Amino acid sequence: MADLYLALLHHPVYDKNGAIVTTAVTNMDVHDIGRLARTFDARAFYVATPVPTLHRLVERIIRHWETGAGAAYNETRKEALALVRLAHDLDAAVADIERETGRLPRLVATSAREGPGRLPFASLRRRLGADGPPELLVFGTGWGLAAEVIARADDVLEPIRGTTGYNHVSVRSAVAIILDRLRHDR
Repeated sequence: MADLYLALLHHPVYDKNGAIVTTAVTNMDVHDIGRLARTFDARAFYVATPVPTLHRLVERIIRHWETGAGAAYNETRKEALALVRLAHDLDAAVADIERETGRLPRLVATSAREGPGRLPFASLRRRLGADGPPELLVFGTGWGLAAEVIARADDVLEPIRGTTGYNHVSVRSAVAIILDRLRHDR
Protein backbone atom coordinates (compact mmCIF):
# COMPACT_ATOMS: atom_id res chain seq x y z
CA MET A 1 0.00 0.00 0.00
CA ALA A 2 1.29 3.48 -0.85
CA ASP A 3 1.80 5.81 2.09
CA LEU A 4 -0.44 8.87 2.25
CA TYR A 5 0.81 12.21 3.54
CA LEU A 6 -1.08 15.49 3.86
CA ALA A 7 0.20 19.05 3.58
CA LEU A 8 -1.63 22.31 4.25
CA LEU A 9 0.19 25.17 2.52
CA HIS A 10 -0.13 28.70 3.86
CA HIS A 11 2.15 30.09 1.13
CA PRO A 12 2.01 30.55 -1.82
CA VAL A 13 -1.77 30.81 -1.88
CA TYR A 14 -4.21 33.31 -3.32
CA ASP A 15 -6.33 35.90 -1.56
CA LYS A 16 -9.81 36.79 -2.86
CA ASN A 17 -8.31 39.33 -5.27
CA GLY A 18 -5.92 36.81 -6.83
CA ALA A 19 -2.78 38.14 -5.14
CA ILE A 20 -0.26 35.65 -3.77
CA VAL A 21 -0.22 35.88 0.01
CA THR A 22 0.76 34.04 3.17
CA THR A 23 -2.20 33.09 5.35
CA ALA A 24 -2.36 32.57 9.09
CA VAL A 25 -2.33 29.13 10.68
CA THR A 26 -5.52 28.38 12.59
CA ASN A 27 -5.81 26.24 15.69
CA MET A 28 -8.86 24.49 14.20
CA ASP A 29 -6.98 23.45 11.06
CA VAL A 30 -4.17 21.93 13.12
CA HIS A 31 -6.57 20.03 15.39
CA ASP A 32 -9.14 18.92 12.85
CA ILE A 33 -6.80 17.93 10.03
CA GLY A 34 -4.54 16.14 12.52
CA ARG A 35 -7.56 14.15 13.66
CA LEU A 36 -8.51 13.42 10.05
CA ALA A 37 -4.95 12.26 9.34
CA ARG A 38 -5.24 9.78 12.22
CA THR A 39 -8.75 8.65 11.24
CA PHE A 40 -7.84 8.00 7.60
CA ASP A 41 -4.37 6.52 8.23
CA ALA A 42 -2.11 9.24 6.85
CA ARG A 43 1.53 8.88 7.87
CA ALA A 44 1.84 12.60 8.68
CA PHE A 45 0.18 15.99 8.27
CA TYR A 46 2.48 18.89 7.39
CA VAL A 47 1.55 22.43 8.36
CA ALA A 48 3.66 24.47 5.92
CA THR A 49 4.27 28.14 6.61
CA PRO A 50 7.34 30.33 6.18
CA VAL A 51 6.41 32.50 9.18
CA PRO A 52 8.55 31.77 12.29
CA THR A 53 5.96 33.08 14.75
CA LEU A 54 3.39 30.70 13.28
CA HIS A 55 5.85 27.83 13.71
CA ARG A 56 6.08 28.73 17.38
CA LEU A 57 2.28 28.81 17.63
CA VAL A 58 1.94 25.34 16.10
CA GLU A 59 4.75 24.00 18.30
CA ARG A 60 2.92 25.36 21.34
CA ILE A 61 -0.36 23.76 20.27
CA ILE A 62 1.34 20.40 19.73
CA ARG A 63 3.27 20.63 23.01
CA HIS A 64 0.05 21.35 24.93
CA TRP A 65 -1.60 18.19 23.59
CA GLU A 66 1.45 15.90 23.61
CA THR A 67 3.11 16.75 26.93
CA GLY A 68 1.09 19.55 28.53
CA ALA A 69 -2.24 19.55 30.33
CA GLY A 70 -4.03 18.51 27.15
CA ALA A 71 -2.17 15.17 27.05
CA ALA A 72 -3.89 13.94 30.19
CA TYR A 73 -7.18 15.63 29.35
CA ASN A 74 -7.69 14.07 25.90
CA GLU A 75 -5.47 11.14 24.89
CA THR A 76 -7.07 10.75 21.47
CA ARG A 77 -6.18 14.34 20.61
CA LYS A 78 -2.61 13.60 21.70
CA GLU A 79 -2.53 10.62 19.34
CA ALA A 80 -3.80 12.70 16.41
CA LEU A 81 -1.49 15.67 17.01
CA ALA A 82 1.50 13.33 17.09
CA LEU A 83 1.07 13.17 13.29
CA VAL A 84 1.44 16.95 12.85
CA ARG A 85 4.78 18.13 11.47
CA LEU A 86 5.98 21.62 10.70
CA ALA A 87 7.54 22.61 7.40
CA HIS A 88 8.67 25.96 6.05
CA ASP A 89 7.36 25.12 2.60
CA LEU A 90 6.40 22.31 0.24
CA ASP A 91 10.05 21.52 -0.52
CA ALA A 92 10.74 20.87 3.17
CA ALA A 93 7.76 18.49 3.42
CA VAL A 94 8.88 16.63 0.28
CA ALA A 95 12.44 16.34 1.63
CA ASP A 96 11.17 15.01 4.96
CA ILE A 97 9.05 12.36 3.24
CA GLU A 98 11.97 11.34 1.03
CA ARG A 99 14.22 11.03 4.12
CA GLU A 100 11.61 8.91 5.87
CA THR A 101 10.64 6.61 2.99
CA GLY A 102 13.64 6.71 0.69
CA ARG A 103 11.34 7.76 -2.17
CA LEU A 104 10.15 11.05 -3.59
CA PRO A 105 6.43 11.46 -3.05
CA ARG A 106 4.03 12.06 -5.90
CA LEU A 107 2.52 15.51 -5.44
CA VAL A 108 -1.25 15.61 -5.75
CA ALA A 109 -2.60 19.16 -5.59
CA THR A 110 -6.19 19.95 -4.70
CA SER A 111 -8.35 22.69 -6.14
CA ALA A 112 -12.00 23.69 -6.12
CA ARG A 113 -11.57 24.77 -9.74
CA GLU A 114 -12.41 22.55 -12.69
CA GLY A 115 -9.69 21.97 -15.25
CA PRO A 116 -8.42 19.53 -17.82
CA GLY A 117 -6.79 16.27 -16.80
CA ARG A 118 -8.02 16.22 -13.21
CA LEU A 119 -7.26 12.97 -11.41
CA PRO A 120 -10.46 11.13 -10.43
CA PHE A 121 -10.84 10.11 -6.78
CA ALA A 122 -11.14 6.46 -7.87
CA SER A 123 -7.76 6.59 -9.66
CA LEU A 124 -5.96 7.95 -6.61
CA ARG A 125 -7.81 5.44 -4.41
CA ARG A 126 -6.41 2.62 -6.59
CA ARG A 127 -2.89 4.07 -6.42
CA LEU A 128 -3.11 4.27 -2.64
CA GLY A 129 -4.11 0.60 -2.56
CA ALA A 130 -1.14 -0.47 -4.67
CA ASP A 131 2.55 -0.64 -3.94
CA GLY A 132 3.96 2.65 -5.15
CA PRO A 133 5.67 5.84 -4.10
CA PRO A 134 4.23 7.90 -1.24
CA GLU A 135 1.41 10.25 -2.21
CA LEU A 136 1.49 13.81 -0.81
CA LEU A 137 -1.95 15.37 -0.96
CA VAL A 138 -1.48 19.16 -0.98
CA PHE A 139 -4.22 21.51 0.24
CA GLY A 140 -4.18 25.28 0.15
CA THR A 141 -5.54 27.90 2.49
CA GLY A 142 -6.98 31.28 1.52
CA TRP A 143 -8.48 31.11 -1.96
CA GLY A 144 -6.42 28.12 -3.02
CA LEU A 145 -2.98 27.02 -4.09
CA ALA A 146 -0.97 29.36 -6.31
CA ALA A 147 -0.54 28.36 -9.95
CA GLU A 148 3.14 27.56 -9.34
CA VAL A 149 2.14 24.81 -6.88
CA ILE A 150 -0.50 23.42 -9.24
CA ALA A 151 2.03 23.43 -12.12
CA ARG A 152 4.57 21.56 -10.02
CA ALA A 153 2.15 18.80 -9.02
CA ASP A 154 2.25 15.40 -10.65
CA ASP A 155 -1.54 15.41 -10.58
CA VAL A 156 -4.40 17.71 -9.64
CA LEU A 157 -7.27 15.92 -7.93
CA GLU A 158 -10.75 16.46 -9.28
CA PRO A 159 -12.72 19.06 -7.30
CA ILE A 160 -15.44 18.23 -4.83
CA ARG A 161 -18.81 18.42 -6.51
CA GLY A 162 -21.91 18.83 -4.40
CA THR A 163 -25.48 18.83 -5.60
CA THR A 164 -25.35 22.48 -6.66
CA GLY A 165 -22.73 24.54 -8.45
CA TYR A 166 -21.48 25.86 -5.10
CA ASN A 167 -18.23 24.22 -3.97
CA HIS A 168 -16.63 26.75 -1.62
CA VAL A 169 -16.16 24.63 1.48
CA SER A 170 -13.63 25.19 4.25
CA VAL A 171 -10.31 23.45 3.88
CA ARG A 172 -11.13 21.26 6.90
CA SER A 173 -14.35 20.15 5.23
CA ALA A 174 -12.54 19.56 1.94
CA VAL A 175 -9.92 17.39 3.65
CA ALA A 176 -12.64 15.33 5.35
CA ILE A 177 -14.65 14.82 2.16
CA ILE A 178 -11.60 13.99 0.05
CA LEU A 179 -10.11 11.54 2.56
CA ASP A 180 -13.44 9.77 2.89
CA ARG A 181 -13.67 9.46 -0.91
CA LEU A 182 -10.11 8.19 -1.16
CA ARG A 183 -10.40 5.60 1.58
CA HIS A 184 -13.90 4.28 0.77
CA ASP A 185 -15.50 3.29 -2.52
CA ARG A 186 -19.02 4.70 -2.20
